[in-house]
Amino acid sequence: MSRTVVWKRLFIWAVCIWGLLFALPNAFYPQVERHNDAMAEVAEGVLPAPGDLAGWPSWLPSNLVALGLDLRGGAHLLAEVNVAEVHAARMDSLWREVREALRPLRDQVGTVRRDAAAPADTLRVVLTEPAGMQAALGAVWALASPVASLTGAGQSDFVVQAEGAALVIALSDAEKKLSDDRTVQQVLEIVRRRVDEVGTREPTIQRQGEDRVLIQVPGIGSAAELKALIGTTAKLTFHSVLGMGAGQEPGDLLLPSAEEPGVVYRLEAESVISGEDLVDAQPAFDQTNRPAVNFRFDASGARVFGDYTASNIGKPFAIVLDGAVISAPVIQSHIAGGSGIITGNFTVEDSTELAVLLRAGALPAGMTFLEERTIGPELGQDSIDAGKTAAVIGMAAVVVFMLACYGGFGVLANVALGINMLLLFAALSVMGATLTLPGIAGIVLTMGMAVDANVLIFERIREELRAGRTPGRAVTVGFDKALSAIMDSNITGLLTAVIMFAIGSGAVRGFAVTLGLGILTSMFTAVYVTRLLVESWMVWRRPKVLRLAGVIRLAPVHSTFDFFRWQWVTFGASVVAVVASLVLVAVMGLNFGIDFKGGTTFRTESSQQVDVAEYRAALSGLGLGDVAIAEVFDPGFPAGQHVAMIRVQAQDGAEAISAATIAQVETALRAVDPGISFPAVESVGPKVSAELIWLAVMAVGAGAAGILTYVWLRFEWQFAVGTVAALVHDVVVTVGVFALFQLRFDLTIVAALLTILGYSVNDTVVIFDRLRENLAKYKEMPLRDLMNLSANETLSRTVMTALTTLIALVALLIFGGDVIRGFVFAMLFGVIIGTYSSLYVAKNIVLFLGLDRTEKAGRKPTHEFAGIDA
Repeated sequence: MSRTVVWKRLFIWAVCIWGLLFALPNAFYPQVERHNDAMAEVAEGVLPAPGDLAGWPSWLPSNLVALGLDLRGGAHLLAEVNVAEVHAARMDSLWREVREALRPLRDQVGTVRRDAAAPADTLRVVLTEPAGMQAALGAVWALASPVASLTGAGQSDFVVQAEGAALVIALSDAEKKLSDDRTVQQVLEIVRRRVDEVGTREPTIQRQGEDRVLIQVPGIGSAAELKALIGTTAKLTFHSVLGMGAGQEPGDLLLPSAEEPGVVYRLEAESVISGEDLVDAQPAFDQTNRPAVNFRFDASGARVFGDYTASNIGKPFAIVLDGAVISAPVIQSHIAGGSGIITGNFTVEDSTELAVLLRAGALPAGMTFLEERTIGPELGQDSIDAGKTAAVIGMAAVVVFMLACYGGFGVLANVALGINMLLLFAALSVMGATLTLPGIAGIVLTMGMAVDANVLIFERIREELRAGRTPGRAVTVGFDKALSAIMDSNITGLLTAVIMFAIGSGAVRGFAVTLGLGILTSMFTAVYVTRLLVESWMVWRRPKVLRLAGVIRLAPVHSTFDFFRWQWVTFGASVVAVVASLVLVAVMGLNFGIDFKGGTTFRTESSQQVDVAEYRAALSGLGLGDVAIAEVFDPGFPAGQHVAMIRVQAQDGAEAISAATIAQVETALRAVDPGISFPAVESVGPKVSAELIWLAVMAVGAGAAGILTYVWLRFEWQFAVGTVAALVHDVVVTVGVFALFQLRFDLTIVAALLTILGYSVNDTVVIFDRLRENLAKYKEMPLRDLMNLSANETLSRTVMTALTTLIALVALLIFGGDVIRGFVFAMLFGVIIGTYSSLYVAKNIVLFLGLDRTEKAGRKPTHEFAGIDA
């Protein structure tokens, strides 16, 4: 056989060694994690605990695969930044500028007033003398500034127009976009600073879409705790106190006391100084040993604060936080140096939280929390254990299966599979990707699908050996001929992973990352690593006879099944199944999870037996609306572990459920069962759930359209139509099964449906690739016979790939835990129905449509370039 060139061999082995080195830290996760934490402490000038640095050699890579919330525990929030508040604040500020600009023109424009009925993001200024409108327009336009962005070049920050006797001022589109971007970026930075202050490990804080922020913090107690930390705007100002009570003069500010109900302070509207001048704030204790907060201003703030306290000794001043007076001490003396103390009715936790908020600064706009999830560390550890067990058992089963089918070559395939896993974990570690529970499912599925390329190669080598080729030549031709099918089948799978990543979010993206990387690494190991291993073995042993045989064979050597013998029965059954599925969905509906329906789910665990009636009675008086309670049964639960899922309908408004409502539910259930725990609480607001429905439809539609386009480009259009028909069949029938058994249907099931698309087209494309090859080889054979021949020639590969994938999925279904059982079931059923549709649906459609097998007309011998010497 042809030898791989030296530089390519060195490169392949270098990639394998790289994979080993960068995957290795994940095998020693706790030690490496402590070492990384110690290194971070050293960088901050803190002395780490003894032995933490020595737990891992500093000369080895220390990149780890980050664990998602469903594996580590923590809180997840999806927040919408209320950018409209910034637009309204800008109009308030602009109104003062406009009023001042028009003051010198009062003899021309008369008196001016602001129309309070105008929208919040629009300033409408009414003139009593409309004749001066042109002068007013000129004065206001003079206040405009150019937009400071490339896309807004040539535009002003606001636009002005006259409407009758009124000036209408609004931000320009370019300025709105720039302002929104600036606001969201500022929110991201402030949230990041606040989260970093509490010292959590590996938080995820990133922008999603135009005005949303995703916040995931491992190790924090609950989403409510995280909301309390980041949801407060923490706007701190200091004001002069004019008096008490509601006797308001024009321009005064009336604010309530945060500690004394019913007490109202009358303050000067203009603040003396604001929290923007703070440089530090730390929790402390006052002279009576009560919790307080020490603060310190910057140089300019210290000067202003010192001058004010020097001239106002004996007078009270108010410390205002987010629209409420938290303290109103009397100035006892000149406070120089810009330092002071905030006292109040604080607990230690209150003073610590306030100090964190003040140090981080004020949020420029409020946030609406659309989605929140809390995962307890115990549930996360259970998921890790279940995922490890499923992965080990699945991989062991696949290894044994390959040995049984291919003997010695199965050993080489298993070595390549092991290298594939190393490369996958190395890539995840270097990228800093987050591994979620669906991500583990993606890894297990990758193990099942990774051997597909090896099966294609080995089956091709078997065919060449049966054709009488020498071992070396058979291996070379087998690898070369299998390459086209490997590329086509894996690219379509990669396409669905890219679509999942682009359109999905959260766990769906995690699954897409592991699946996509798994496809890439399996292509590399099959095409290059396996070839290098086989080549090295061939050079070492120089076999005269080559046998790729184990103890079992799944398909006859020369199978002659007539897949069209019962074509009207099989195709008719498929049509009936699709129609029945559509009827089931229309009549019974789908059991939508909170992703699509909105609402909140509580996962409860207790050592006592779940009493659904008692749970329902305890929650009936809370006014939560529709509440569904179901006990979860799972063979993996130990004795004494009783689990229930409680789903509460979405509450009014766009936000997810409030912390107070969650506390009410937990208190009511603890009254029934004091030992109950809540390892997971997930809430999705109705606004997000409505969007996710369309997102799911778009994801599946985009996946099908992408596959249609690719197959159309690579094959005849009839092949593309047949492929998509098979995909529609698989998805609709799978959804119908979910409707029939009322299994929970959520975003992870959409990820499973997209995976089914990739798997089904993988199977179909392999058969079509062989059909395309046979069309050129057997020009006179009837199309029906050609299709039967192609399906029989690839039957061994079809069965092998289906069984290896099913083995991995069955291991995940049995040992992977109840959290992802619905997800795995969808993929398991999809593999079965996808294999069926490849053999009995896609080919039938192509046969019905027919193929144009006539020779395409070439150039005539006397064409214009015929006499030109090449």
